[in-house]
Amino acid sequence: MAVTEPAMTALPGAHEGILRRQSLRESAARTYARSLPIVPVRARGLTIEGADGRRYLDCLSGAGTLALGHNHPVVLEAIRRVLDSGAPLHVLDLATPVKDAFTTELFATLPRELAEHGRIQFCGPAGTDAVEAALKLVRTATGRTGMLAFDGAYHGMTAGALAVSGGAHDVRVTRLPYPHNYRCPYGVGGERGAELAARWTEHLLDDPKGGVPTPAGMIVEPVQGEGGVNPAPDAWLRRMREITASRSIPLIADEVQTGVGRTGTFWAVEHSGIVPDVMVLSKAIGGSLPLAVIVYRDSLDVWKPGAHAGTFRGNQLAMAAGAATLAHVRENGLADRAAVLGARMLGQLQGLAADQPCIGDVRGRGLMIGVELVDPAREDLSSGNPAPPDPALAAAVQRECLRRGLIVELGGRHSSVVRLLPPLTLTDEQAVAVLDRLADAVAAAARTPHAGADAEAGAHRRAGTGPAH
Repeated sequence: MAVTEPAMTALPGAHEGILRRQSLRESAARTYARSLPIVPVRARGLTIEGADGRRYLDCLSGAGTLALGHNHPVVLEAIRRVLDSGAPLHVLDLATPVKDAFTTELFATLPRELAEHGRIQFCGPAGTDAVEAALKLVRTATGRTGMLAFDGAYHGMTAGALAVSGGAHDVRVTRLPYPHNYRCPYGVGGERGAELAARWTEHLLDDPKGGVPTPAGMIVEPVQGEGGVNPAPDAWLRRMREITASRSIPLIADEVQTGVGRTGTFWAVEHSGIVPDVMVLSKAIGGSLPLAVIVYRDSLDVWKPGAHAGTFRGNQLAMAAGAATLAHVRENGLADRAAVLGARMLGQLQGLAADQPCIGDVRGRGLMIGVELVDPAREDLSSGNPAPPDPALAAAVQRECLRRGLIVELGGRHSSVVRLLPPLTLTDEQAVAVLDRLADAVAAAARTPHAGADAEAGAHRRAGTGPAH
C-alpha cells in the first residue's frame, strides 16, 4: 500500500521544529515520542493528522483510552454542556450533578453483585493512582501487607504499582505464574498449562513452609496488555476467584485497559463470570480525559476520612465525557461489536501468520489484539519451544506501519508483540485498511535486514518504563 500523501493542511517547517525542540527540552524518560515521531494537530475518530500534513490510522488510541476514538461528537457535546453551564471545574470530592450522573451510569454497567454492594473511590488522574488506592484499601481492610501478583503484569509507574508489575523486586510481593498458551513456562500450554499454574498458586498458599503468609490481596489483569496481549483463560480466572475467596483474600481486577467494551464484554471479567472484590478503572472511563476510580465491596470500606485523597479527583469535564462514553458504548452495543469485529480481525491475522513465518502467534480478545514477531531461522525444532522473539523485527514493523500511515504500539516481555487497540467505533472498511497496512509492513520488514534496529523503540516497554497507566 502506498505511503500516505501530504494533505493540504500541512504546516511548513512546523513538524521538524517541534520535534527538535521536544528532543532538546523533554526528559530522557519520554516514550511514545521516540518510536512515533509525529506531531498531531487534528484528530477525528480513527484518524490523526500530523503537522506535516500526513494522516494516520491510530490503533494506539491513547493506550486504550479512546474507546470512541478522537473527538467523538457525544464526548465533545458533553464537555461543551459543562463549560456552557458555568459549573465549577474543580470541586475536590464534593458532590455535583455531573459526578452523580457519572457514578449512576458507571454502576449501571458493573457486575450486579458489585453494583448492589459497592463503594466508589475517586482516586485522581491516572490508573496507577487507582492501583495504589486498591493496594492501600486491601491492606487496610485485612491488616496484612503482602500481595500476590503475576509475572508479566503491568499496573503503573508509581512505587506500589511498580512493585506488583512484572520485573519488579519487592519483598512484600509474591510473584505467581500467569498462563501463557504460546510461551507456557511449563511447556504444555492450553488448559493443562493453566491448570498447573493454578495448582502452583494453591500449593504456595497452603504450604506452611512455603514462606508465603496469607496476603492482603491478589491483583490480576483479565488480559495482560503491556505484557503482550495475553488473555487469562476463563477457567483459570474462575480458579483464582475460588482460591482467593476460600482463603479470605480480596481479589483485585485491573480493568484499566480492558474495560468499557474493549475485550468484547463491557468489563473483561464478564468473560469468566467472576465478580472481584475490587475493580481498578481508568483510561476509557474518562472519555479521553484523566479519571481513575476503584469500585469495591462495601465490606472493605473501613477507611477513615482522608485515608486516601487527591487534589484532582473531582475532574468534572472527565466525568461528563466519561458518562457520555459509557452510555454510548452501552446503548449502541459497542462491546458486542468489538467481539464480532475483533474475532474477524484475529482470523484474518491468523491467515497472515500462515503466510509469514516471522509471525509466531496471534492472540487477543475483542479489539485488544497482539501479533508476536519471531525469528524462525533460530527456532530449535528439537526442543519443542516456539521460535525466539524478534524485537528488532517488531520495531521495524512499527516503523514500516508508520510509513504507511498506521500507528501501532509494541509490547510483551521482549517488545516483540505488535499491539492493536483501535477505537470501538472502527468500521469494517477501516478494519480492512488497518490489516492491509499491517500486512504490507510485515512483508516489507521481513524483506529488510533489521539487526541492530533502534533500541529506543522498545525502551519503554514492559521492561519497566511503560507509561500505560
